[in-house]
Amino acid sequence: MSTRAPDPRSIEVAVERRTGGDARRALDAVAAEEPLEIAIEGDAIAVVMRTPGDDEDLVRGFLLTEGIVLHSHEVAAVQLDGEGRADALLAPGVEIDTEQFRRSMFTSSSCGVCGKASIEAVMLHAPPAEPVEVSSAVVARLTDVLRTRQPTFDATGGLHAAGVFDLDGEALVVREDVGRHNAVDKAIGAFAREHAAEAGDPRLPALLVVSGRQSFEIVQKAAMARLAGVVGVSAPSSLAVDLARELGLLLVGFAREGDYNVYAGAERLVD
Repeated sequence: MSTRAPDPRSIEVAVERRTGGDARRALDAVAAEEPLEIAIEGDAIAVVMRTPGDDEDLVRGFLLTEGIVLHSHEVAAVQLDGEGRADALLAPGVEIDTEQFRRSMFTSSSCGVCGKASIEAVMLHAPPAEPVEVSSAVVARLTDVLRTRQPTFDATGGLHAAGVFDLDGEALVVREDVGRHNAVDKAIGAFAREHAAEAGDPRLPALLVVSGRQSFEIVQKAAMARLAGVVGVSAPSSLAVDLARELGLLLVGFAREGDYNVYAGAERLVD
């Protein structure tokens, strides 16, 4: 048996709790997970397993970080039917070949595209990062700030978090989701929607901060959103390091309690 908790991102389930050899029945909050079909003008292109909530941000971020659209304003609106389907409506004059996207999508670690080919594919869509400088003291506190903005994780222990922070260390947006890629897409989608720049205008310099590891796909998403770098609580992968170095992104791992490792972009840090 399960019931919706007050937070739509979690569900209460009956559990048997064992402590010191004693067993008792109790209710426990777990992270909600449901499918969302993403369509463009009625043409389904993907299904993601996500935590309900912030679905418009998820769709906008997904389309942007996968290179399906290059700017947030190319999506005029996102229609949600309340039954697990989201339809992105394009701005006038914007055309997308959804069939070509389905054939060439480069997202999962099992897709068969690897190493140098993966990096070159991203570099075709994501320009090198603009040169920015970030205070080392600001970087030292980013993951600690992110941790204070995870209410559903506090309730369930089961969600990832991602946030977009400005270069002064202010959290511009933070999102949670059972999937770390979804959390990133939600955060980037919200950031792009709220701080969207017209085509050709510079974006607000910002960093992606994540509660876990930094895989190739996470760095890819930051690059596609034209962010200045990625800071994470855990370790990056080798391909993530390679991609960050190729694009000139700051890449920081093991950022905990003021300490961190810099894997790429050390020249961007200032004391």
